[in-house]
Amino acid sequence: MSQQPPQPQVQGEAGLNFDHIKRSIAVASGKGGVGKSTCSVNLSVALAEMGAKVGLMDGDIYGPNVPMMMGVRAAPEVVEGKLKPVEKYGVKMISMAFFLEEDQPVVWRGPMIHGAIRQFLADVDWGELDYLLVDLPPGTGDAQLSLSQTIPLTGAVVVTTPQGVSLADAKKAKVMFDKVSVPVLGVIENMSYFSIPGTGERHEIFSSGGGKKFAEEYGVGFLGDIPLYIGVREGGDEGNPIVLREPDSEPAQAFKAAAKSLMEICDSLGGDGPKKETVYF
Repeated sequence: MSQQPPQPQVQGEAGLNFDHIKRSIAVASGKGGVGKSTCSVNLSVALAEMGAKVGLMDGDIYGPNVPMMMGVRAAPEVVEGKLKPVEKYGVKMISMAFFLEEDQPVVWRGPMIHGAIRQFLADVDWGELDYLLVDLPPGTGDAQLSLSQTIPLTGAVVVTTPQGVSLADAKKAKVMFDKVSVPVLGVIENMSYFSIPGTGERHEIFSSGGGKKFAEEYGVGFLGDIPLYIGVREGGDEGNPIVLREPDSEPAQAFKAAAKSLMEICDSLGGDGPKKETVYF
């Protein structure tokens, strides 16, 4: 296992003050289709359930899905020149989806993506936050670079599935964060296995153990594996995240454990942590 040295935080864009955001965490993946937005949504809700003040920024400008997955339709208001994020399940949210007609695509070049990322960070009245999670698009492109240049990130969470093609791209995401001096705090292995209802027999459809091996190889935290479960998909379509929809289910418990591990990793880095008393599951 190659242990990576601690990476310094980037300083963020000059002239912007993010003292009101204690911890900012990018949720990323090297490729699409691994359930990154599902993980972002459920981690955010789980952190809020544990007593933290949480914001969720939908940084996937081209494919913003957070409002649908959180069951939000109302657009944010402008109050005293600032966008007021929409709040649900104890999580404050902003997304490009709030400003688009249904089925309207975003056809933008890099500088416009940077402008949107900057606006979502600097021109939104987030208030005091313990955690701001940013759901990034897949890959290693403009949004990732813009985010790391705009706000001093506490770190990143990389989401992968167990299969080799996903892990190969997840490693590229890890190297990308290294290049911009953002530490990877942990890895989540999504769609890790499927348990047959009634028997509990476990089937590892997309292979197994890749996320844990990735974490060991790069010396980062392993936040857990999330099973395939129809309620996760149904909850995302209904706007009712599995952490709340079926709180005692296997995937809900896995997301809660991942959120707790992420919080503990952040606590180990120092800082004040959440103001409110934290209640662990």
